[in-house]
Amino acid sequence: MDLEGALKENEQRLPVRVMFQDEARFGRLSNPQRCWVPKPIRPLATQGVVREYTCAYAAVSPEDGCLDWMMALTMRTPEAGDFLEAVADNHSRESVLMVWDRAPSHRSGELHVPDKMALVRLPPYAPELNPVEHLWDEVREKRFANRVFASLDAVSAQASAALTGWADSPDAVRPLTGWPWIIASTRSS
Repeated sequence: MDLEGALKENEQRLPVRVMFQDEARFGRLSNPQRCWVPKPIRPLATQGVVREYTCAYAAVSPEDGCLDWMMALTMRTPEAGDFLEAVADNHSRESVLMVWDRAPSHRSGELHVPDKMALVRLPPYAPELNPVEHLWDEVREKRFANRVFASLDAVSAQASAALTGWADSPDAVRPLTGWPWIIASTRSS
């Protein structure tokens, strides 16, 4: 569906909230990165090699920096539907226009889309158009780089703490995700 079609479906004439959604995996397999240390200290970064992952869903409204998120064990259609339902509940007095990619769980015929929500799909293979990707980059760089986690619960707790911090800071989310072309297109609608 395109933007115009989604807006026409807003039969109740509710205010429209444009949100971008994406999901990411966080795991115990560490990702060593460069870091700063005082001379002459040589940085040591331990490595984790356990392949266990948890998933995070996030949707951001670039206009005001509002962030909704959810942790899940997998990235399947039921979890995607649960996340859409949670976003719709959080914004029950608005019609949500959700922009998201073409992940397999997003294309399933079994996906339940809430009544006051319309979906707009990004072009295939275009993660650079989704501002949530920048949020994932920040979370990975600031909260996961050079860290080894003892359990999957620790990974989930770290991701939850990071996302809670971002959700509590819309003034930090807005410049990260409020790209000029997004703000211009949402204001012209």
